[in-house]
Amino acid sequence: MGENDSLADRFVAHRPHLVAVAYRMLGSLSEADDAVQEAWLRLSRVDPAEIDNLGGWLTTTVGRVCLDMLRSRKSRHEQAYLPDPIVAADDATQPEQQAVLADSVGLALLVVLDSLHPAERVTFVLHDMFAVPFDQIGPIIGRSAAAAKMMASRARRRVQGRAPRPDRDLPRQRRVVEAFLAAARGGEFDALLAILDPEVVLRADAGAHPGGMRVLRGAATVAGQLDAFQRAANAFASQHVLVNGAPGLLNTARGKTVSLIAFTIVDDKITAIDLLSDPARIPHAVLGA
Repeated sequence: MGENDSLADRFVAHRPHLVAVAYRMLGSLSEADDAVQEAWLRLSRVDPAEIDNLGGWLTTTVGRVCLDMLRSRKSRHEQAYLPDPIVAADDATQPEQQAVLADSVGLALLVVLDSLHPAERVTFVLHDMFAVPFDQIGPIIGRSAAAAKMMASRARRRVQGRAPRPDRDLPRQRRVVEAFLAAARGGEFDALLAILDPEVVLRADAGAHPGGMRVLRGAATVAGQLDAFQRAANAFASQHVLVNGAPGLLNTARGKTVSLIAFTIVDDKITAIDLLSDPARIPHAVLGA
């Protein structure tokens, strides 16, 4: 085996971790793949003998690439969209799904990360999610280790203040989702209101369609969408799925994807509903599972 083949094999071994880092920074699966590919191109241009820790080198390189991508996105003033969902079949008989949930980043948290300054997001993700030391983060963002530490602390306060900590009990969460679906199908306003947190937020992302992402806040306002929920619940077939590790609903009509609903649930109350109705951004692999 040649040196290049060996390096490629080592890169492939690190790739899942690198994609996880990039996805948390960018909230986009396609852009995460692009960032990891760029890291490979940069690796191919250096002497591997000069790299003491390949995993650390690749992680910090992906961090630099993602920071550039985030800054470019911000300079273009792009319209807000929901992050790309990661969808899997919801098999209640598989105990390892608990591990999947514990290691997942919910859409609600990714939405909050989108509100951070690019350098704050990179610092928070690298340190708080992947335990990268501040002396390695500083050079990525062009700051000292002490400044990086302060930036992470500021980002952490913003995240903790705005991102709910969802329940980790999958069966318990499913029961809330089933109660939502039953209330929607039956047009039961009081039943729907009873499972909504007073500060619930509904984010409806229709993609490139006029209006972009619509945001509604408050239990009464969200429950006021009952007519729309009822029409959808009775018109579409709803399949239980995992969306970023948490229970959600995949809606189809005649076998074609229509929309995806992700729920954030805390203490048996729905604190966030993320509705994606752009079929092009909804993975199809779970259909028929």
